[in-house]
Amino acid sequence: MEPKYKRILLKISGESFSGAQSFGLDPESIKNIAEDIKEVHDLGVEIGVVVGGGNFFRGRESRTLGIDRVTADYMGMLATTINALALQDALEKLGVVTRVQTGIEMRQIAEPFIRRRAIRHLEKGRVVIFAAGTGNPFFSTDTAAALRAAEIKAEVILKETKVDGVYNKDPLKYPDAEKFDSIEPIEFLKLRLQVLDATAVSLCMDNKIPIIVFNMSERGNLRRVILGEKVGTYIGEVEIISDKGGEDG
Repeated sequence: MEPKYKRILLKISGESFSGAQSFGLDPESIKNIAEDIKEVHDLGVEIGVVVGGGNFFRGRESRTLGIDRVTADYMGMLATTINALALQDALEKLGVVTRVQTGIEMRQIAEPFIRRRAIRHLEKGRVVIFAAGTGNPFFSTDTAAALRAAEIKAEVILKETKVDGVYNKDPLKYPDAEKFDSIEPIEFLKLRLQVLDATAVSLCMDNKIPIIVFNMSERGNLRRVILGEKVGTYIGEVEIISDKGGEDG
């Protein structure tokens, strides 16, 4: 079965690293994420990953904690780096060669982000994890994912969430929430949907990078998306996902 995409950017939230816990790292959850990535890597897909840091700290929590927003955002960048190193370790234990590149320099533990070097790693079959967001305060890791996807010329952004796509309102709070199978970026922005920030969606729209929002906690979903099956919600100008994927349908 041939993958639909050759090069992807996978965005993983920090909460996915904590599993059922409300804080920190859950070894089993990290292992599951790494196994799903390896399964796709074994298909020959070039994989870039952007990780969040919400399981440790979010920059937007600065108001409640009384911390300056810029300082808080840098603290959040450090949180993403912890998750990136944990994922790197889990992937390499599975035999997947991995590199971590950071938006702010931490030379003792990771490479600085260098676009050409990142692309070369991908071409050599290495997974590249992008940590520390864009390296700038006031930008979310969703925006970092959109930026890195454009820089490495990824064909699609795969955005992992707790639910199975984009809804008109939070399905965890409202049982009558309706799911979108697909939605155009401009409509997404008009409706002010919250699953992705507006800056990230606008950047993807400008660079014609589609986004697929899906639930990665259901094992095998990442592989299904890569094989072209209809999973989650497609955000883009043209619907390109077929109802069936692979030779066996």
